[in-house]
Amino acid sequence: MAASFGVRLGALLGVSAGARWPRMLAELLLRDPAHAPWSAAARQRIGASFPHIDLSRPRWADPLRVLLQCLWLLLVRTQPVKPPVWQMPPVLLRLHVLALRGWRRVQGWLPQFDRDRAETLIEGAADHSRWDHPLLRTSAYVVAAALAILCITTPFSLAAQAVFVVMLWVIALIMRQIPGPVATLLLIVLSVTASSRYMWWRLTSTLNWDEPLDFFWGMLLLGAETYTWLILLLGYLQSAWPLRRQPMAMPTALHEWPTVDVYIPTYNEPLKVVMPTVYAAVGIDWPRDKINVYLLDDGRRDEFRRFAAEAGVGYIVRPDNNHAKAGNLNHAMKLTNGEYIAIFDCDHIPTRTFLQTTMGWFLRDDKLALMQTPHHFFSPDPFERNLGMFRRTPNEGELFYGVIQDGNDLWDATFFCGSCAVLKRGPLEEVGGIAVETVTEDAHTALKMQRLGYHSAYINMPLAAGLATESLSAHIGQRIRWARGMAQIFRLDNPFLGKGLSWAQRICYGNAMLHFLNGGPRLLFLTAPLAFLFFHAYVIYAPAIAVMLFVLPHMAHANLTNSRIQGSHRHSFWAEVYETVLAWYTVRPTMVALINPGKGKFNVTAKGGLVERDYFDWTISLPYLVIVGLNIAGLLAGVGRLIWGPSTEIATTVLNLFWTVYNILLLGGAISVASETRQVRLSHRVAIRLPAVLHQPDGRLLRCETIDFSDSGCALAVALATGLQRDDRVMVSLWRGEEEHAFSASVISSDATQVRLQWVLATQEERMMLIQCTFARADAWVSWTDGRKDDRPLDGLHAVLRVGVLGIVRLFQHATPAGGAASRRLRNSGAWLRGVLPRQPRAPQ
Repeated sequence: MAASFGVRLGALLGVSAGARWPRMLAELLLRDPAHAPWSAAARQRIGASFPHIDLSRPRWADPLRVLLQCLWLLLVRTQPVKPPVWQMPPVLLRLHVLALRGWRRVQGWLPQFDRDRAETLIEGAADHSRWDHPLLRTSAYVVAAALAILCITTPFSLAAQAVFVVMLWVIALIMRQIPGPVATLLLIVLSVTASSRYMWWRLTSTLNWDEPLDFFWGMLLLGAETYTWLILLLGYLQSAWPLRRQPMAMPTALHEWPTVDVYIPTYNEPLKVVMPTVYAAVGIDWPRDKINVYLLDDGRRDEFRRFAAEAGVGYIVRPDNNHAKAGNLNHAMKLTNGEYIAIFDCDHIPTRTFLQTTMGWFLRDDKLALMQTPHHFFSPDPFERNLGMFRRTPNEGELFYGVIQDGNDLWDATFFCGSCAVLKRGPLEEVGGIAVETVTEDAHTALKMQRLGYHSAYINMPLAAGLATESLSAHIGQRIRWARGMAQIFRLDNPFLGKGLSWAQRICYGNAMLHFLNGGPRLLFLTAPLAFLFFHAYVIYAPAIAVMLFVLPHMAHANLTNSRIQGSHRHSFWAEVYETVLAWYTVRPTMVALINPGKGKFNVTAKGGLVERDYFDWTISLPYLVIVGLNIAGLLAGVGRLIWGPSTEIATTVLNLFWTVYNILLLGGAISVASETRQVRLSHRVAIRLPAVLHQPDGRLLRCETIDFSDSGCALAVALATGLQRDDRVMVSLWRGEEEHAFSASVISSDATQVRLQWVLATQEERMMLIQCTFARADAWVSWTDGRKDDRPLDGLHAVLRVGVLGIVRLFQHATPAGGAASRRLRNSGAWLRGVLPRQPRAPQ
């Protein structure tokens, strides 16, 4: 049977019946050992490309595995090791030659350039002095605007639109190869053109005014798309040209350095979380007579009072908790008198160089009122922990601190983020202290100071590190507060209104506030195809081919351009997972805040907690479960429409089914995050390499380096077996700058490559110095992202879809009693589903 199948397949492919490849493929699909024409080398190559298929043990789902893996290899990744051309099967050799000829022909059409030379030419043309002539600059703006209007509004036939799309995409692919900000701006122009043309087409050609149901659903979707288009445009303006400010050196004369008060506010956090921050703050490199550290305890706890006295820092309490953190800080301002105020959340551990890195700009710019640095986290947030992507994929906050704040800095619109920042006392007192009218007191305070003409700045260097939220519920609670607060500011102190702000500052603040209104549009995107599948309502009243020719360029250019701008700090398609998780929970508080900004209160984000067991958060995931249920019902309805519906609607139905499947997988990603994984470490291990010396009990010294460390222990990488036994006492030398400090430790385990230790510290001075030699080192977080790959859009799409499948599988596993027959069947189904998904090919041995 395999041989006859090979003949038929060969005829279909235009290959002679005697060719080896059809018979090889037949054997792969049908597993007929009697017809096995492969050599051992060919088997090895096929096995490397299909690592999840066992040629000696056929399974009935192998044809599906082969199909999916072929699509994966074709569309997403190439094999890591390519066989020599002469070893390819005949059909692949012919395809290879045709592809090579086609690519050479395409290369002949495209302009040939050296990337660096192209960047130099483009940057030189952009910087040429001729653009300084007002008439030429104005003429260029007029011509560019006219061309943009023509490109956006001119109606095309479908064939002409296809040609236009191809032209834009080819130009974008060329520009993508050229480094530098000017090429990025050109990509933004192409993206804005494709997206604006799509919106113009949607507004003028896709609304069915004759059918009330179609018009209603179409207007809802158009409103959501208009919102995302506006956010896209404002985001490009905000982050197209990051400033990337560098530190300014301090004067050599120490008497010229200003006085600084360091505030560490706390409310209900455990002392174990607060202690490292206090210890690090005490060790900040600054003249001792010009710095004062204060622990602001809104919990009024005796344990904290005693600790502050032992650590040698100030301790401030107040009789009430009015206005939460903002009130706590304002009360401390009345009792202290430093020229500048550095603020750290109680879990954010500053490095010893924090002030020397940030204060120089204040001495250069008398109008500078705020210097902000990133919020860096050395523990995984719920997305990173539950999805197993810690330090491999940028976390949710990296886009803001890695790209947006740098873009804001160009426009003098840096936000105050409540921690890891320095504020000048004079301007802060001039606006009445930290803002108390909203629950995002930090951003509102910066807005108030900038309305008075004061400047802000941002240095994109991790100079402090803290704990991320432990659970999804706590994470969502924190984001709800941010969303409510930004909506309150938008309502009470709208940046687009009032005096004192430049147009760019208005855009930066306004875009940040509008971004938190994305819950409603996201929910509409997750349910829009159901309007057609359930009610036969055309949300986009146009042929499916037209939808593809307008939608795909809009999405492709936006993803390509954002990947260029954000690639190191946000991987493609992950934003949709983050927004899907938060959408339901931010809709209500933002709407309420816009209507009644006085409602809502400040909630403290819990830190330092534990997740003692794996569990599924049914409460948090309930909205996703309802929406995914609706989408699954819509999927079934769509299949029915394909079978029994009119043939003229097949393309539209297929398009909506693809959209529905994508939505189900996004919701699966949200569900996957709700499956909490166990986290029982009170002290988080930080995987960073630091130089160390191991003092062994017999007096020998062994140079080594840390694998990881925490305030309770560490692991050392050693080149030689030490022979250490459990509970042996050793000393470990670490460095604070040029100073060497030795710490006592007890051996937990030891082998030929590493030694795991638990610290044995007798005094507070030792514990303080340990923090200063580890978490508070000047270079502690510099190499945090080393080795992490930049964004590749197709890889990002594959990762998101894979997480979506995992989420659906996890849902089925949690939905049935553990150990029951149904649960085992579902787990087996999940394992089977994972088994048919594509795999990364391995190199042939």
